[in-house]
Parts: sequence; C-alpha cells; structure tokens
Amino acid sequence: MNESKTVKEIVELDAEQPIWDRCFMVAPLVLVGTRDEDGSLDLAPKHMAFPMGWQNYFGFVCSPSHLTHINIERTGEFTVSYTKPSQVLYASLAASPRYEGGAKTVLQSFPTFPAKKVDGEFIEDAYLFLECKHHKTIGGFGENCLITGEVVAAYAHPDYIRSSELDDQELIHDAPLLAYLPPGRFATITRSNAFPFPAHMKR
Repeated sequence: MNESKTVKEIVELDAEQPIWDRCFMVAPLVLVGTRDEDGSLDLAPKHMAFPMGWQNYFGFVCSPSHLTHINIERTGEFTVSYTKPSQVLYASLAASPRYEGGAKTVLQSFPTFPAKKVDGEFIEDAYLFLECKHHKTIGGFGENCLITGEVVAAYAHPDYIRSSELDDQELIHDAPLLAYLPPGRFATITRSNAFPFPAHMKR
C-alpha cells in the first residue's frame, strides 16, 4: 500500500521531550483565585483549564509547588475568572514572580470583587465567573497534577450569555473571546461558524 501524502510529509517529534511548544494550539486563559495563608489574594493565569464533563465540574493543570495548589489543599476552594481580550495585560502581570517574603504586590492594583459562596475574589470585567469547591486532585502527570472542583456558583456578563433571540455569530462578534495560543501568543476571536454535526448526534 502506498503511503499517503500526509504520512510522507509529517515530521516525527521527539517524545522524550515535551512536545507542547512545537506547534500552536488554542486554549482559554483564566485567572484562578485563591487565598494565601495570611488572607491575601492570589491570582494565577492558567491555560490548561477546562470543564470536566457535561456537569458542573472544572479542572486545571497545576504544579504541587505552586501556591495555587497549596492554597486549594488548605482552604478547599477557588475561583475562576475567564478573561476578555482587553485583559491580556492583567493575565500577564498575574504571572509575575513573588517578592522576597512571598508577596505578589502587583495584585493589589487589580480591580476585584468578592465571591458569594466561597472565600475568594474575581477580577472585574471578566466575562464568566466560577466559584468552586475542591473536588479532587490527581497527581502523577510528571511534575504536574490535575486540580478539579465542583462549580457551586456561576455568573456571566450579560453581553456574553447566549440567547435564542440572538444569533451565535452576532454574539461572538459583539462580545469577542480571548484565545491563548501556547507557548506565547494570543488571539481575539470575533468570527465563528456553526459546526456541521451529523444528524441525530447525541452527547
């Protein structure tokens, strides 16, 4: 059997090394909020973040050495803010290193508001907000782990809520989405197309 053109052209990547920075992919960019032991706010940008199934569970990849992980293990809760394209700078600054003594003083300039059902905060002007109770943490992914939570409360900016009275494309055009393109680029999504699902397809 002759090899297809694709098989002939593809390049094998070295699977002995991390492959994720060899090609661009599309990911969300969220800020996970936790409380430090002294009560101060910690916000950390995460792009390996996603719903855990069709019910209200959420998960993200983290390192056990990060304060995000340490705080969640201690408090059992966290918040998630889905950022808009206009908030790229906030997401970048949230990744700033801590100063001696553990403080991340840049976060003091972030406009935030409190969660209602967990002890946490959200960044203002994001478009989707989740309050989560820690569900379980799964380790063993090399140096990383998967932290999951049950969504106990959620809120959304009205401009981003889907409605039968508004076409989905119009919604996305008028309320653009932020896409992170690891390992270091981002894009603003203003156009979309309906996906051609097969007839009678079910989840």
